[in-house]
Amino acid sequence: MQSLGRAFSILEEVARHREGIGLADLSKLVGLHNSTTFHLAKTLVSLGYLRQERDSKRYRVGRPLFALAASALDEIEMVNLATPILEELSRETGESGHFAVRMGDAVVVIARTSGAGAFQLADRVGVVRPAHCTALGKIMLASLRPDQLKRFLERVELKPSTKKSITDPAVLMREIAEIRRSAIAFDDGEYNAEVRCVAVPVYHFTGEVIGALGISGPIWRMTDQVVQSRAKLVQSAASRLSIEFGARGLAKPS
Repeated sequence: MQSLGRAFSILEEVARHREGIGLADLSKLVGLHNSTTFHLAKTLVSLGYLRQERDSKRYRVGRPLFALAASALDEIEMVNLATPILEELSRETGESGHFAVRMGDAVVVIARTSGAGAFQLADRVGVVRPAHCTALGKIMLASLRPDQLKRFLERVELKPSTKKSITDPAVLMREIAEIRRSAIAFDDGEYNAEVRCVAVPVYHFTGEVIGALGISGPIWRMTDQVVQSRAKLVQSAASRLSIEFGARGLAKPS
């Protein structure tokens, strides 16, 4: 049991260092002697769960670990983990809750719940929404690398859904920059003129964004003050879901 626990500690520490990590630093971080760390890491390398670069000798996560993670985080499992958290969020806010993932240049809602408030949205699971004029989509755009975002803007026409939709790439870029800074996105009647939305990123075990979680409701109920207060509940829910997906370094919500 002790060796098993040590091996998982090594895997977790290597996974946190996307640039790779050397033996000395790895040993220090897991609190083991160099020789002990070396033998455990060697075994993990032989099994494929770690790989060691030839030149730098740094350890990185191996492909089988990604395959395991991918199978654990397939769409059905993500829905199973997201739904109870969305249900609680809808009870707290009275609004519809949504969890979406990227699908090409758009986003698809794979889990949703309804709140107790009147005039709930009728969006169904599986609905595809444009990325540039939805809070969920803007979160996913903000997770792209600069070169990926540049290519998105080159190939996608920013079609308006309402008079408030962003159709100017420069304006969208400025908003994406602010979303990257604040880790929160808003849709003020940009997709549906009568609806406001707020969304935040959800992370998985690599620390990368896997999806977006948010709520939406009618403009007359989702005032600026209400949106700001609800945003904290959305962030707390997203943090809980990120932890379920294996994200590390997040404060466990109370």
